[in-house]
Amino acid sequence: MDKLFAKRMDELVPSGIRKVNEKALAMERAGETVIHFELGRPDFDTPEYIKNACIEDIKKGDVFYTSNFGTMELREAIAWKLKTQNNVEYKPTEIIVSVGLSEAVFDVMAAILDEGDEVLVPNPGWLNYLNVPKLLGAVPITYTLKEENDYQIDLDEIRAKVTPRTKALVLITPSNPTGGVLAEDVLKELAEIAVKNDIMIISDEVYERLLYDDAKHISIASLPGMKERTITLNGFSKAYSMTGWRLGYAACSEEIVKTVNKLHQHVVTCASSFVQKAGVVALKEEKNEVADMVKEYQRRRDYAVKAINEIDGLSCRCPKGAFYIFINIEKLGMSGQEFAPLLLENAKVAMVPGDVFGSEGDHYIRMSFANSYENVVEGCKRLKEFVEKIRK
Repeated sequence: MDKLFAKRMDELVPSGIRKVNEKALAMERAGETVIHFELGRPDFDTPEYIKNACIEDIKKGDVFYTSNFGTMELREAIAWKLKTQNNVEYKPTEIIVSVGLSEAVFDVMAAILDEGDEVLVPNPGWLNYLNVPKLLGAVPITYTLKEENDYQIDLDEIRAKVTPRTKALVLITPSNPTGGVLAEDVLKELAEIAVKNDIMIISDEVYERLLYDDAKHISIASLPGMKERTITLNGFSKAYSMTGWRLGYAACSEEIVKTVNKLHQHVVTCASSFVQKAGVVALKEEKNEVADMVKEYQRRRDYAVKAINEIDGLSCRCPKGAFYIFINIEKLGMSGQEFAPLLLENAKVAMVPGDVFGSEGDHYIRMSFANSYENVVEGCKRLKEFVEKIRK
């Protein structure tokens, strides 16, 4: 068959993160010992009380379809969470439960973006927000997050890039890949721009619980006039170490929820019933698990940031959120695409080239410190030895 694949598939770029991961796994199968800093996956087990809730729900026979929108129990729990933690009042009917955050991203964008619509997306940023609009025939327009600006949004750049075709703007805070957290004054000005120009905000807040030092997460939907023009995306993967459970959600107007559900019900029907029960328990019965995780992440972050900045030729900002360090390698005279494969082959340390997240990451590599403290120490040691070797 001459034309087997749809032309839209040409717009999709394979995951650069998974490319590194597959190479690292192949090296391990060959007997190498690789330190994994490439995946954004918590290394902690899912808390026991969440696993037990799921198991008990299966034993009770809760193994059937739920409402396409998600169980009312889970939507009520999410609404409670958004009110108590994010200061935003949502009704359960303004929430739709998805199979992971990734599904919510696709469904939401498919629901609001027409061919030719423009959507402003961060550079660097998670590339789903570039790939999905392209697949839909929409036009992603990138805005830059620069290290010298502490990865805050340049509001003048946003104003300059808004056109009559601008339909939406994507926020990721805390950021993947930089670990930056958007400041309150930036969010307030951004809200004014959105209102003035009638722009929807797609706010990815999946890393909101992973904050360090004095960092504060603010949901833009909580600002005056913003709830009705914000689609808040979140999930359970990062805060509760539930990456394999595939549970996320979108919170927005009831009109948007109903429209998103038209696609959601045809693509996945619903999230797994017993996983939704686990989500309820995660939200309502949390004790110290998340706080303990964050405390350990901060210990690893503090060590890694200090160690990296002591390596001649490397530098990095101290991230205030998430579990990533965006390492500047410009002084080595190499791009991330050149450096990362050499680091993996020679030092057996897996990191991701920064330009996987956009052109602004060309001279960076991303390190995920979602690995044990011992591996963070060993990985930084190997990184130092490798850089010293190539600079000789």
